[in-house]
Amino acid sequence: MTKTSTAPVLSARALNRATLDRQLLLRRADLSATDAVEHLVGLQAQNVKPPYYALAARLEGFDPEELSAVMGAREVVRIVTMRSTIHTHTADDCLILRPLVQAARERELYGFRKGLVGVDLDRLAVISRELVEAEPRTMKQLREALLAEWPDADPLALTVAARCRLPLVQVTPRGMWGRSGQVTLTTAEHWLGRPAAPVPAPDDTVLRYLAAFGPASVKDMQTWAGLTRLREAFERLRPRLITFRDENGVELFDLPDAPRPDPDTPAPPRLLPEFDNLLLSHADRSRVVPAAHKGRSWQGNQAYRTLLVDGFLRGVWRLEESRDRAVLTVEPFDPLTEGERDQIVEEGQRMLSVLSTAASYDIRFGTVVRA
Repeated sequence: MTKTSTAPVLSARALNRATLDRQLLLRRADLSATDAVEHLVGLQAQNVKPPYYALAARLEGFDPEELSAVMGAREVVRIVTMRSTIHTHTADDCLILRPLVQAARERELYGFRKGLVGVDLDRLAVISRELVEAEPRTMKQLREALLAEWPDADPLALTVAARCRLPLVQVTPRGMWGRSGQVTLTTAEHWLGRPAAPVPAPDDTVLRYLAAFGPASVKDMQTWAGLTRLREAFERLRPRLITFRDENGVELFDLPDAPRPDPDTPAPPRLLPEFDNLLLSHADRSRVVPAAHKGRSWQGNQAYRTLLVDGFLRGVWRLEESRDRAVLTVEPFDPLTEGERDQIVEEGQRMLSVLSTAASYDIRFGTVVRA
């Protein structure tokens, strides 16, 4: 009998409560925005607002101007890292995590090789760095400059190559609360005034991933990071970790002292932004997404803002705002009890009081969305 087969089994509900606790969603945490971004190992940030909604759901007394201020102070940045998606990271993590996933960004270029025939990628990186460090550039400006060097190349492939080869951050005011600004880029090293770390071993990041998303399997972390071949790092760390099994027998790793609350611990409703990492960071998402609702938070490439009830995905929501009025509409996937509706209204009021500047607001429940 193997050690894995004798490890304790954690139900989906037990995994749910453990993950919610570490994601600061079981109860709001009294942390600064910077400390929360660090603990969560970044926030998915394909759009500007999701990091603010993510922290409003997780932090006690969150003020969006706090995250905006540390972004303006270059203590937090927006950069492509895990899964080739834009994340909001602390400056320190930006300089560690981007080198960690750099090999994956290089492999991404294989899909664009036909558009890069005859392009010297090393020279492209040098030219691109010189351009964006002379002054921040938009992708359009960068593309036009690179096309002057390689007029026969595919324009999209050239900009993808620059983004993959270089750690390009989106400079402020892009990403700041209540500010507008197009995507303008420079290198992380130039923006932060210090060099990136050498390519690190993944071991420390494995431990941090487990602290924020565990208990988890090797495949879970590979899904979160967009990396492969992490088994070796887990095996190196095995003496420092404990193991469980999920209900399908998959081995799960965890930190010995990490919280694993009672599965019956109450989990209040939470309104999460589109692309929240809670729903994207495990190969097996059943700890948050019931089988009946699998795939219902997406349509094509579009992710919806999601509603958690009792810790699990139960619906989607949208917000329509004008200067005078904000209308929050919740669309559940199945009927809600009166108590659940009351709790969702309370959570909606809390979110709107933090993130809406409208003079008044209304919270509505849409027609139950059927699969």
